[in-house]
Amino acid sequence: MVEVILMACIGALAAVMANLGIAVFNDGLRPIIPENLEGRMSRKELGITAFAMSFGLVIGFGIPISIAGSIILIHSILLGTDIIGLALNRGKINAVIAGVAGALYGAGIYFGLQAVVDAFALLPLNFVEGFNKVGEPVVVSFMVFPAIAVALQFGIKKGIVTFLVAAIARQLIVFANTEKLIRMNGTEVILSPEGIALIVGMIFLITFAVREKSDEQNLSQLAALFTERVAKIKKYVWVLMISGGLVAAATNQLLIAGDPISLNLLAEGKISEGGIASLAKAIGFVPLIASTAIATGVYGPVGFTFVFGAGIFTPHPIIAAILGAAIIFAEVMLLTQLAKLLDKYPGIRASGENIRTAMTRILEVALLIGGANAANAIVPGLGFFAIAGFYLLNEAAGRPIVRMAIGPVGAIAVGIIGNILVLFGLYTPPSA
Repeated sequence: MVEVILMACIGALAAVMANLGIAVFNDGLRPIIPENLEGRMSRKELGITAFAMSFGLVIGFGIPISIAGSIILIHSILLGTDIIGLALNRGKINAVIAGVAGALYGAGIYFGLQAVVDAFALLPLNFVEGFNKVGEPVVVSFMVFPAIAVALQFGIKKGIVTFLVAAIARQLIVFANTEKLIRMNGTEVILSPEGIALIVGMIFLITFAVREKSDEQNLSQLAALFTERVAKIKKYVWVLMISGGLVAAATNQLLIAGDPISLNLLAEGKISEGGIASLAKAIGFVPLIASTAIATGVYGPVGFTFVFGAGIFTPHPIIAAILGAAIIFAEVMLLTQLAKLLDKYPGIRASGENIRTAMTRILEVALLIGGANAANAIVPGLGFFAIAGFYLLNEAAGRPIVRMAIGPVGAIAVGIIGNILVLFGLYTPPSA
């Protein structure tokens, strides 16, 4: 019951914030909100834009990945509440309507996901076990993104060095764990090889980034230009704090995750690795979210996404909620200072975009491989054939489905096709 209430509250508050123009989750929508608030775009146009930008991601990205990991990807909820809130005209009555619709939507996602999983068990070909393979490559490959980000920003040679050092660090930890070399007060300590590789890669990325400094004298141009919009965000900080607290508490209960990488790690029981991945992802999103928030006066319902890491690492949901609220408060209060920092170290600002690009490319490859493995586990032979054809036909069609969704969606399609084949007696599962 508590889980349902949490999901309903998150959905309700996010929809209300979207309706009132306080916060939206889709980074692409944030710069558009002022166009409506300042009279240059109709609410109908805004609602249609929100639907066009978010609906496909909910259906093709958020929900399939949520099903694969049995943890709800936050995109499934907050992209939907963006649509709900922005589809209604801004106002107190409509905000209440949006809140009710958002609550029903949040609860519906919770029950709907479980219903889908339960329905799979009733099928003649239950492909849940095979479908779980979708996330396996993600767990292993997420440690590569700092090296890719370094290569994109600082050149391939530095990227290769970062990759090699991270890979060596990983293997040294594997060796140390196998030989039980690391001990504390006589007790064996097992470290995460992927987590250590990620930390090493991030150290390289941050070191390279801070070497680039700005020569400009005025380091607060961005903040000074949009003082009123920063003040608007601070005015509603108490609402944003509630949102951050709810999300952190839900993450603590493993109801939701902020990204596919940490979701798959959490689904495998790798809590600390999931937390590290979540925090690393948050670092990459700071420049984008901070810049768009300062420029538009519209924040995100999960802030810089550090609230997910807070939820993972804290021992109790109430503590997670308090810490999540405190993190959002600190983020908002530090927006002006953060703008100065991003101006002073342009390398850090640029690294945010490169981290996101690197993560996107890794997820595209990892989820495609995972989807192919899952599809082939469901229906051997046909699985690889279907995913390869699905991917190439999607590319030929101009990519109507985002690349990250091809693997999960393709695996679901193969599962459905496999069940049809079983029903018509055209395929006999290996275990049958």
